[in-house]
Amino acid sequence: MSIWGNAPLLTILIFVGYAEVTSARATNATEANRAQITVLYDAFGNSPLLQKDWGYAALVEYGGQRILFDAGNNPDILAQNVKAKGVDLSKLDFVVMSHRHGDHMGGLPYVLKVNPLVKIYAPKEGFGVYGGDLPGTFFRKDSSLSADQRYFGGNPPETMHFGSAWPGANFQLIDRNIEAAPNIHLIALVSDKPGTMELRELSLAINTPEGIVFIVGCSHPGIDKIVEAASSINSHVLFIAGGLHLVVASDQDIEKIVTALHDNFKVGYIAPGHCTGEPAFSALKRAFGDHYIYAGVGSTLMISSLPH
Repeated sequence: MSIWGNAPLLTILIFVGYAEVTSARATNATEANRAQITVLYDAFGNSPLLQKDWGYAALVEYGGQRILFDAGNNPDILAQNVKAKGVDLSKLDFVVMSHRHGDHMGGLPYVLKVNPLVKIYAPKEGFGVYGGDLPGTFFRKDSSLSADQRYFGGNPPETMHFGSAWPGANFQLIDRNIEAAPNIHLIALVSDKPGTMELRELSLAINTPEGIVFIVGCSHPGIDKIVEAASSINSHVLFIAGGLHLVVASDQDIEKIVTALHDNFKVGYIAPGHCTGEPAFSALKRAFGDHYIYAGVGSTLMISSLPH
């Protein structure tokens, strides 16, 4: 028999193989182009499968990257909500812990249980739950004391390293703006607001072709200052999701922020959650209309499908 006797079968196999490769390439392209945020933790929502609790966590997917932004308040609730949404936290490119408050980091033990080596970006502080360091020169010295009364016998190390609440975790401490992945930036700011003075916070800024997308934890430094800090990356703000920390703000202060976001910064879409506050939800809905996106726990916000 000629080697071409099985030509039809060979043709079918080649076609099937080509289809599989083409399908795989299409899937990879879809993954790379996906831009979406899945809210995994918040105190409001309409899904009976997810538990509501005060705190925030979201899975952010963009450019083939999978990022967990914050970890909510309670590890058991985070685990329940993650499983209900079919999210696999063992497959993450990195984690961002926006700040040190318990309602954003309380679920971290569950994250580390399923993904113990994952890189975790967190704010750098001299003394903090994520670890830290200070120069050995940070304290005043008195050479008149005897060596046994002096710190380190009078010879402190050049750098003093401090422990983390999660020993062994792969923390990368940040005190400046960085590009963590292509077009994915971390904005590092310090709050100057009463009650959270000197609190350091990281926000996520994704530079898409249509504009910048912000994911914020609590916006303690001020959402206006966060947007301003990222203006050198892209002045067009497409989308903001997360907590705006207006939960106890006066109507006057709420209107000031709403006006800044809508009129001054010309934000395209807004999906507020967590500590934004109910009066602020209402004010933002009035201002943004159909550009206000509901973002209760369990919601998947498809950024790439929004009209631009």
